[in-house]
Amino acid sequence: MLEKVKVALRIVTPSFDGEVENLIAAAKADLGIAGVDAGGDEPPALVERALILYCKGHFGWNEESERYIKVYERLKAHLSLSGDYRAVE
Repeated sequence: MLEKVKVALRIVTPSFDGEVENLIAAAKADLGIAGVDAGGDEPPALVERALILYCKGHFGWNEESERYIKVYERLKAHLSLSGDYRAVE
């Protein structure tokens, strides 16, 4: 997942790996709080998209960050309502 997020963030150096790994872990925890199964190392496409949006919204704050966070929150809500992505039945 780290490499996919780094590509999405346009990062080519390992200098930020720790920060990006922390953001991925935070995104998975946030999804877990909402009852969404983050899917381990190979999450489903929609969960992967949510993880990327979270990271884009929280890495290197810029004018697009707020938009990414809003889209992430909407996707998280949809995932939490879908039985296909629930962490607990």
